[in-house]
Amino acid sequence: MISTLRKIYRFSGKTQGLLKVSILFSVLHSIFDMMSFAALALTFSGIISGFTTAKIWMIFGIMFSGMIFKMICSYITDFYKVKVGYFMCAEKRIHIGDRIKYMPMGYFSDHNLGNLTSVVTTAMGEIENSASMVLANILGGYIHAAVITAVMLCVDWRTGLTILCGILLFTWCISSLQKKSEAVSPQRQAAQEFLVSNVLEYVQGMLIVKSFNLGKRSNSKIKQAITESKNKNLKLERSFVPYNILQQMILYGTGVIVLAEALLFYLKGTMDLSVCLLMAVASFMLFGQLQSAGNTSSLLRLLDASIDSVEEIDKTPVIDQHGKPQIPDNYHIAFKDVSFSYGEHKILEHVSFSIPEKTTTAIVGPSGAGKSTLCNLIARFWDVDGGQITIGGIDVRNYTLDSLLTNISEVFQEVYLFADTIENNIKFGNPDASHKEVAAAAKKACCHDFIMGLPDGYHTIIGEGGATLSGGEKQRISIARAILKNAPIIILDEATSSVDPENESLLMNAITKLTENKTVIMIAHRLKTVRNANQIFVLSEGNIVQRGTHEELLAQPGIYADFIGVRKKAIGWKLK
Repeated sequence: MISTLRKIYRFSGKTQGLLKVSILFSVLHSIFDMMSFAALALTFSGIISGFTTAKIWMIFGIMFSGMIFKMICSYITDFYKVKVGYFMCAEKRIHIGDRIKYMPMGYFSDHNLGNLTSVVTTAMGEIENSASMVLANILGGYIHAAVITAVMLCVDWRTGLTILCGILLFTWCISSLQKKSEAVSPQRQAAQEFLVSNVLEYVQGMLIVKSFNLGKRSNSKIKQAITESKNKNLKLERSFVPYNILQQMILYGTGVIVLAEALLFYLKGTMDLSVCLLMAVASFMLFGQLQSAGNTSSLLRLLDASIDSVEEIDKTPVIDQHGKPQIPDNYHIAFKDVSFSYGEHKILEHVSFSIPEKTTTAIVGPSGAGKSTLCNLIARFWDVDGGQITIGGIDVRNYTLDSLLTNISEVFQEVYLFADTIENNIKFGNPDASHKEVAAAAKKACCHDFIMGLPDGYHTIIGEGGATLSGGEKQRISIARAILKNAPIIILDEATSSVDPENESLLMNAITKLTENKTVIMIAHRLKTVRNANQIFVLSEGNIVQRGTHEELLAQPGIYADFIGVRKKAIGWKLK
């Protein structure tokens, strides 16, 4: 229990000060709560020996001031508990978002999107709603119990020892509950991640589900995930029931024993009547806050598992660890004996080439040859297994990721646009750009006219992923984004491969504007896209098997000439 409370405290980060304030006022609340017992003691004393006006006013003053101070302390404690929960999780979510940007892309290949989503939503939600409350309740409950025990030991040491024994038994029960929960909570967490993962998969694959009429059949996996989550949650709750009952029995049993002891001691003449009456009333009020702490203690292991899942992200290595901000003298790109694998699957093997500054290089080859991987290694989405990639003579691993990516713009085959305005989507290339600069980039990308034809122009909200736009429109917006960034290196990853002829003409115009005076690397399958490149690399099975200009490659036997001359398929790829 203590280790989990410490973990929650550490997790609170910059909000630890607020948490301390909440705990402090919880202590003060417990102290002021004792004023009620002092007022009761004076009341019983007055009933037995008589009241005076001064005593009545004293009782009233103690009760009234105790009530006011308790209300103030309770408000501050509750307010800061809620504030700590929201603030620490907001801080952690921002931290995760920043960290993800520097993780290698291999992390996202090895980890299901549902797992990451579950951590940021379900796990963080549980921490947000419960962590600070559980920490404050348990500490507040025990602080309150400690204050009561100290007071009772001073009033009557025999009854005080009984109360202390009850608290120790209660603590043992909570410890046993934690051990039981330790085995079940991770299973429940895994079931939640499985549920989120399957819901995401189902929603993202809705087009396939509908087109193949697989509604009922595809639902089965979600139903299984829901059932699994329900069963694990029920198992968790059932495992807590015996311990919760035992906690109640210990607290209520201790109260009954205190009452019996008070009556027995009074009958034996070893306790004053006023003290006996005070103990009788106190036996019903002793453990209110401790009982609240017991009710929330069942959440400790769940919170422990949730915090572990969040902190697991921090254990993932980031690729921007030893780099420095760099400004290269030129944008000459060189691969020197580069090898790379996805796990055991070899993609590139001892690849070497150079791309002079302000030239265009086309990369062609069959599907799976490593074309996209080669380009992504330049942007350091992954790190090479062997060899070296340099930009301006500087190893890309010696750049900070931010200073490296400042020099590179990529236009992907699959364009992702955010559920935001068109202007803000273009501004991803340069968040500080003015509307005039955005419009100028859109005109160069041949998308200004269709944007102005939309109901709200540049302020039109597009669906998530750009679902409300055509493929060609999304591509042109992505090119406008790249134009606005104005990076010296442009990577085009099959940017025109699945575009209709009408849009292709517009896209080619946009690409021409984008690539003026830039160092360009393009992956393409269409002859009209690659024939004017300064050099062409033919990639096959992780190696560059041919290199040269269009005319040079046509003049030598090989894959490129075979395709152009005979229009045959070669190893699963073709130029159109």
